[in-house]
This record gives sequence, structure tokens and C-alpha cells, in this order.
Amino acid sequence: MMRRRFVLLLIVLVVALPACRRESATPEPGKPGAASTHAPASAATTARAPLADVVETTPRYVVGISYPKEAAPYPGLVSALTAYAADARKDLTGAVEALGNDVPTAPYELSLSYTTVVDSPDIMAIAADGSLYTGGAHGSPLIARFVWLPKRNAMLTADTLVPDAKGWQAISDFVREQLHTALSQRIDADDVPAEERADMLKSAGDMIDDGTQPKADAFSQFEPRVARDGKIDALRFVFPPYQVGPYVDGTQTVDVPAQVLLPHVAPAYRTLFRGG
Repeated sequence: MMRRRFVLLLIVLVVALPACRRESATPEPGKPGAASTHAPASAATTARAPLADVVETTPRYVVGISYPKEAAPYPGLVSALTAYAADARKDLTGAVEALGNDVPTAPYELSLSYTTVVDSPDIMAIAADGSLYTGGAHGSPLIARFVWLPKRNAMLTADTLVPDAKGWQAISDFVREQLHTALSQRIDADDVPAEERADMLKSAGDMIDDGTQPKADAFSQFEPRVARDGKIDALRFVFPPYQVGPYVDGTQTVDVPAQVLLPHVAPAYRTLFRGG
């Protein structure tokens, strides 16, 4: 099902892209990684040639990358977005090269879409969602979040936002409670027999606890929820499949309100939040 959604995304991109964008060169046969469609060489290059979408189709692989044009004024953000896409493209290229002269039964596929979540003078937040398929039952999810602070010309990261272990413990406790509650509700909705319910709660609950250890790395993907006044009233932490649950549970999110976060946010960033 996931692969079907990303194939549809690629079809939409092919139809929607103007002909001029198809100048992003298709690699020479047998050289899947030959085209250079990734990170610009410099800020000046970015200014002359802003983010261009990528569509490539060959018998062995398909690539579709859709960039947010709102990010173009910020070279540092552009660099991060194109670097993420380049890393995914490198993984695809390596898998295709490993085929040798073989052609896969289904084309390998890289589908990546960037979406603007917040666009304000203080915050630019971009969501990256996609899939990398290199054989098997389904693709590997590509999920990342980028929070750029235009006035500071810097990326906001989890470790700079909350600098101490006490803060991550409080956030972890809040998130775990929400995820365990959602897990219990899902099992109840599925009408799982009583003899299986305890085992499911334990195994899935262990995944939640393992994936929400009180440290910045476990909460590295987040996007701000912004109120009418432009202030952050919550952070939505994003957990890809396998981090806090099995693949079938998909991506899971938890919104942590500003009042929970603020006591632990580094002083330099408190003014971004409501009540800060």
C-alpha cells in the first residue's frame, strides 16, 4: 500500500513539473548516480539556481523529489534539505549498482516530498516524508524534520533546544504516557482476545520505552505547532516506523505542550514559545 502511494506521487510529479525542470540530467545508462541534482556548491549558487524538483525514470529505478520553494531564500536550510536527499540518493545508487547487469522485477524507487509546515519570520519548518524501495515487501521510510530560524541563520536541533538530561526525562515521561495510552486504545479497538492482550501490551510497550529513552537522539525529529501570535504552543515529536512500534503502526506523533517544555528549554530559545 505504501509503495502504491509513492508511485502515485511520482506520477503526479511527472505531470506537474514544467518541461524546463526536466533539464535535471538523466544519468547515462549504467551510471545511476551520474546526474548532479543535489546540494549546491555555495550560497551564491543557491541564489542563482533555487531548489528544483527531480524526476527520473529508467527500467531499473525511479526517482521523484519534490522540494519546497519557500526554503530557497535560506542557503543553510537548502543545504540541509539537499544533503538529506543526496544521502537517500546515494543509498539508491548503491543498491542499483549492486544489481550489476540485472534488472529488478520491480524498479527500485526513491520518493521524497518536502512540505512546508511553518513559514514565518521567526521559524521555517519543513517536513520530509518518503520511501526508499530496494526490493523486499516494502520500502524503508524516509522521515525527517528541519526547523530553521531565519533571524538566527541556524537550525534548531533537539540537543540545543533542551540541553540537560532532566529536561529529556520530563519530555520522555510525557510522551511515553501518551503513546502507551494510544497503544491500549488501539488494542481495545481491535477487540484483541484477553489472553493475547497482555502479550501485545508488553511487546509493543517495550518498543515504546526503548524508542523514547530520555535523550535528545530519541526526539530528534520534531515540528513546531504555532499559535495565531506566531509563538510555539507545542512541539510535535515524530517517530518513524520501528522506533516506537512495528511497521504496520506507521509513523506516530505526540504533541508536547509549551507549558511542559518551557521549564527545560534553553534560555536562548524560550522567546520562541508561548509564555516564554
